[in-house]
Amino acid sequence: MSQQGLREVEHEITVAAPAAAVYRLIAEVENWPRIFPPTIYVDHVERGENEERIRIWATANETAKNWTSRRTLDAEALRITFRQEVPAPPVAAMGGTWIIEPVSPTESRVRLLHDYRAIDDDADSLAWIEQAVDRNSRSELAALKTNVERAHAAEEVTFSFEDTVQIDGSAKDVYDFIDEADRWQERLPHVASVRMEEPSPGLQVLEMDTRAKDGSTHTTKSYRVCLPVRTIAYKQVTLPALMSLHTGYWTFTENENGVAASSQHTVVLNTDNIARVLGPDATVADAREYVHNALSTNSRATLGHAKDYAEQKR
Repeated sequence: MSQQGLREVEHEITVAAPAAAVYRLIAEVENWPRIFPPTIYVDHVERGENEERIRIWATANETAKNWTSRRTLDAEALRITFRQEVPAPPVAAMGGTWIIEPVSPTESRVRLLHDYRAIDDDADSLAWIEQAVDRNSRSELAALKTNVERAHAAEEVTFSFEDTVQIDGSAKDVYDFIDEADRWQERLPHVASVRMEEPSPGLQVLEMDTRAKDGSTHTTKSYRVCLPVRTIAYKQVTLPALMSLHTGYWTFTENENGVAASSQHTVVLNTDNIARVLGPDATVADAREYVHNALSTNSRATLGHAKDYAEQKR
């Protein structure tokens, strides 16, 4: 170790995919919530040709945190270095490198290096960070391997869609309606109950019971990142049976007629549960249509109530 209190660790995994393809996947941080289980949302603060600053919201040991990192991308060397600018306590410093090494034309080794310090070099904090880095690194590498190797197979069960409503009102009022999810039980007929915490400004933990068309209810838990007054991004961590992943975001774009409010969803179907939920003859297409309709119905209902709220506030 070059500095007292500095810890250095390395994790690696072998992936059955070309090194260049793996590099591109890691470089495209906007897709990280779909790839890495701990990642909730990533937002670009600055973006250049080979340098970028990104803000990341992620869970560590079941606690949601956020930080800003600077990254240097070297596509020729297949290396990406990163350094947290504003680490979240108890981290005093955190950085590292992704190194992708070709093993063969169809296989590569991914090495993930970390170096870190704890505030005041506290032993308990160091142990906490070590556990979080180890857990998240193993999770990220396993997810990366799965995502790359199953990319083509997953195309049929991964899909995205968006609903948009034009509102004759202000973006702030529409944003406020979506942001104030703790009031959805009284504002949205399809929401049976809500439990919401805000561990830090702009970061929400939302758990709610939602009614389906058939009268049944299901419980979901999401982490939400709220960026006034433009975006509310979320990632569900407790999912209905037909989904193995669900991320999305609400956006609010002002125009000459008011504001265009949109709800975007990205879903990966859980094919293991299709027969149990929809019957033995149900297909992937049936499950896709079912999930799309259910999510779109709720989104459009929420946007409709947001429209009424904002237009009444004018």
